[in-house]
Amino acid sequence: MEQELVAALNGKKPDSFMKEQTYDYQSIFLAKVFPDQTNPRFFPAVIISDDDSKDLISRRITKKQLSRIYDAENKVMIGKSCIINCCKYDSVEWRKANKSIASIIELGENIAVSEIIQAPTIYPLQDGNYKILTGHRRFFAMIYANGVNTASHFKVYRSKPVLEKTKQFQENASREDLPQYGKLRAFEDAMMEINILNDTKRKLGQKPLTVKETAHTLGISMGAFDNYNVLCRYPAVIEAYENGASISFVKMKKHVLSLEKDIAGERKTFGILIKNEINKQLETLLTDKQSFEKRQSNKEKEKGRVTSYNIGPVVGAQALKMLLTEDMTALDVGIDWKRLDWEEKAAVDKAVDALVASLNKTQ
Repeated sequence: MEQELVAALNGKKPDSFMKEQTYDYQSIFLAKVFPDQTNPRFFPAVIISDDDSKDLISRRITKKQLSRIYDAENKVMIGKSCIINCCKYDSVEWRKANKSIASIIELGENIAVSEIIQAPTIYPLQDGNYKILTGHRRFFAMIYANGVNTASHFKVYRSKPVLEKTKQFQENASREDLPQYGKLRAFEDAMMEINILNDTKRKLGQKPLTVKETAHTLGISMGAFDNYNVLCRYPAVIEAYENGASISFVKMKKHVLSLEKDIAGERKTFGILIKNEINKQLETLLTDKQSFEKRQSNKEKEKGRVTSYNIGPVVGAQALKMLLTEDMTALDVGIDWKRLDWEEKAAVDKAVDALVASLNKTQ
């Protein structure tokens, strides 16, 4: 990738590879299209021939025999009118695959009676075949509906995108139906490419992408970019979504930030020891429903509790008069009142102490 990036960045139009690439729509035989096995949103799939699918349905061959022929252990076999989950029974992978299989079957049944609305995107390989960039679920549904010996419409890029994972994330970022776990993994993969891009830019004496430019390149807002960054800081969060957590990203982010504040205080950056401790506690909270609900209950109680503050002592009648009759936030006491976190008692106490000390000096 570094070599490809150096060539692209030294070209006549160094930023063109990050923008929309040339593509057209073509009818391609499904047998010439292959899934991306590194795509984390889906199970490892094995495509079986139409003849083998027919033999399986008519019971001329068993699932076990077919699995042995295709070396499909811990994979999912997909063919015309059949999908077989060969992952270990009742394992996390088996349950996750079953969820995807149900949605693929539903989509396949729709495709059988109507055209697919959005064509999957692919790019050519050197051997004359094609690799899927986005639309794995749609591709599997096409095979389930029609088999591999049929052709279908695809959005075909002229060449492989240099930032392949970034392009995948761009095309899928706005999709509400994609699993949350897959979105986080896709973000990690895209950021790995962005980091390689920035390192290459530095080596060539060019400016790396800013945070705003990075969010724009990924096709998401700054708020969404911050959400992804917070959630991808800790493996426990990604594992929770992988194991079936359905809490929204916004709520999960609040829990993560709250725990960071409890453990690290007001520090903006943490070392590896603090990160490990936060991840350990997140792991406990996200795998133990009772611990999670207990912490939630404690936070709600803290939220409803009224915080008391002490002011003083104020020296002199003039200082007291100023405190009661004038706008204290207008005094120059070294406090940025607009940025003061009024929910943080320690910060408010510190500001009030500085204010009273300044008032007393006027006496």
